[in-house]
Amino acid sequence: MKHWKTYAAFIAITFAVGFLSAAVSAPDAWYEGLKKPWFNPPNWVFPIAWTILYVFIGVAGGRIWVAGLLGLPFLFWLAQMGFNGLWSFLFFNQHAPALALIDAVLMLAAIIGFILTTWRPVPLAARLFLPYAAWVAFATFLNGVIVFLNR
Repeated sequence: MKHWKTYAAFIAITFAVGFLSAAVSAPDAWYEGLKKPWFNPPNWVFPIAWTILYVFIGVAGGRIWVAGLLGLPFLFWLAQMGFNGLWSFLFFNQHAPALALIDAVLMLAAIIGFILTTWRPVPLAARLFLPYAAWVAFATFLNGVIVFLNR
């Protein structure tokens, strides 16, 4: 792979954001005490899903970098990373699920923006974001239901 260092750097950045977010935002007794819907996945599912998604996110970021798409697609990539890192902090650390829901909606918008702006010029990057969009859409819905159940 010609640009392996670029891809490795983007994957490392993505995991660094995830690890930093997790380090300051571990679930606690507050989270355990929340009312959750029946479809809330068990806690062990989240690190598995996010590990796979972080690789996809990093490869997609590297792909647009290599392709020279440093305008709007890259801004969407940066925005979703910021919203991604902020969500756990808002939800778990600040105990603010309503603010986290707003963040999740903005993250999903950035993900969709990324997909739409990369679909033709870098289809692999867009396709790598499809499972991410599905997961974040589910997580956003779940976050909304948790807000509703705990109002």
